[in-house]
Amino acid sequence: MNPKVIERFLDRAKMWNEEMRLLRKICLECGLDEDYKWMHPCYTYQNKNVVLIHEFKEYCALLFHKGVLLKDTEKILIQQTENVQAARQIRFTSMDQIVALESIIKTYIFEAIEVEKSGVEVPLKKTQEFTIVDEFQKKLDESPELKTAFEALTAGRQRGYLLHFSQAKQSKTREARIEKYREAILEGKGLDDK
Repeated sequence: MNPKVIERFLDRAKMWNEEMRLLRKICLECGLDEDYKWMHPCYTYQNKNVVLIHEFKEYCALLFHKGVLLKDTEKILIQQTENVQAARQIRFTSMDQIVALESIIKTYIFEAIEVEKSGVEVPLKKTQEFTIVDEFQKKLDESPELKTAFEALTAGRQRGYLLHFSQAKQSKTREARIEKYREAILEGKGLDDK
């Protein structure tokens, strides 16, 4: 990994620049390898994702990819949304907060490394356990081509669509979303694929 990519990311960060630089230093001090994935600094152990640094409007965060498996003795890990199954965040709103928690952050990182060493995987909800809204089921029933294309998608892409369609409160909105992504599904693309 070329550190210049991370430097460029940090230089361009409008908010949380100093905080993310300190989080980067902490990750590197824990012996993690630095990479750039999903447009953010990502820290790995033997090519396994351990933590990701990312910024939001109200906070910056250290995201633990298998955070649900950590003990969270300090009760500081946060599930970003109800649909996030494995990852958990520690959120920061100031440099002082990161400095005060530095030793705890390192403890969590070392625990996350041990999780990777153990080979334990997070048991994820199966795609079949996600709700298929009636509007989408009807389209699948009407179009064998769409059904075949949807079933050929990766499980993650399928879940992405099912969540996106089911989050709409009104039937009209669900139908519009399904129609909007019909071609992408037929092309084998995920929700966020270009």
